[in-house]
Amino acid sequence: MIRSSLLTPHSSLQFNTLPPLSLYIHIPWCVRKCPYCDFNSHEARGVLPEDEYVAALLADLESALPRVWGRPVLTVFIGGGTPSLFSVRAMDALLAGVRARLPLAADAEVTLEANPGTVEAEKFAGFRAAGINRLSLGIQSFNDRHLKALGRIHDAAEARRAAELALRTFDNVNLDLMYALPGQTPDEAAADLAAAVAYAPQHLSAYHLTLEPNTYFHRYPPSLPDDDTAAEMQDAMEVQLAAAGYEHYETSAYARPGRRSRHNLNYWMFGDYLGIGAGAHSKISFKNNILRESRPRQPKAYLAQAAGEQHDIAIADLPGEFMMNALRLNQGFELSLFAGRTGLELTHVLPMLDQAETRGLITRDHQRVMPTELGRRFLNDLMQLFLA
Repeated sequence: MIRSSLLTPHSSLQFNTLPPLSLYIHIPWCVRKCPYCDFNSHEARGVLPEDEYVAALLADLESALPRVWGRPVLTVFIGGGTPSLFSVRAMDALLAGVRARLPLAADAEVTLEANPGTVEAEKFAGFRAAGINRLSLGIQSFNDRHLKALGRIHDAAEARRAAELALRTFDNVNLDLMYALPGQTPDEAAADLAAAVAYAPQHLSAYHLTLEPNTYFHRYPPSLPDDDTAAEMQDAMEVQLAAAGYEHYETSAYARPGRRSRHNLNYWMFGDYLGIGAGAHSKISFKNNILRESRPRQPKAYLAQAAGEQHDIAIADLPGEFMMNALRLNQGFELSLFAGRTGLELTHVLPMLDQAETRGLITRDHQRVMPTELGRRFLNDLMQLFLA
């Protein structure tokens, strides 16, 4: 938990209106750690300490209330790990505790991450009754060979059953897919996507498999499709999803009209978020400063209420942090958003914007900055221009 006092504000920042606020809740346990996963997840051994963890989450929230007092919460996202491992009873107690402590908007988007599996899928109706109104289902692939290569605990048949049940239970469902998998061909990637589209989910996420540090795949790299093949898969995916009526609005995100992820949009537009749970992070704006917080990563330390860390975001880092998020959006951002979300004048980034435009990575007018097709393809190069 965070217990130290707030840091001295920067006099150079000035917010007239604070950004929208979201709540992120991290549940760190999973059945088995996937070889590609670099998230703060821990294999569950024995009975999960549900009641103890829910109590710790609500105590964490209580201690954070002075930093967000009176601000409405527009979205809630329960991620992990595998949050759907928790019982319906525990999830109901958690959400009831959140509603008792925070002013959730009447139309708040409340998302739960879930993985396919018969036992978890049977709980979907209970989660819906507890107040979850959006489900994000980690399918990854409908191909048994690729699921095995990814170390997933479900098979293709379980993925299909879970997708069917999710869409019968919820009217707002995201299906997560991955591509450029070990040994995957473009035809196999297209088949995965076609299977997902056939369920007509409101939202689809398609992530390029990358070898992240501190993962099994990074230590023992599998044979992956080369960059040209991966780019071919991505291009075909965009065409396939556009034809099916999905809008490509962020690097890895596609949505039906009006069904973009409101929670993730708040991240990408440099909104505020309070994070509770093991390893959770927060970004909270005040009148003259922006505070970052992190909780202890280890569940045992979190349950013991070990102190986390906090610091102000340095002014020099703000342009880079803003652009690292906003330039992921295909439609970019309105120029006024930069000052509204960083507390800085636009003059801080004009030289970098000039350079990005000269290199053909963005297009802009007096109202909006947008990454070009080249900028989207070389997004890391574009973002690098704004890093301190």
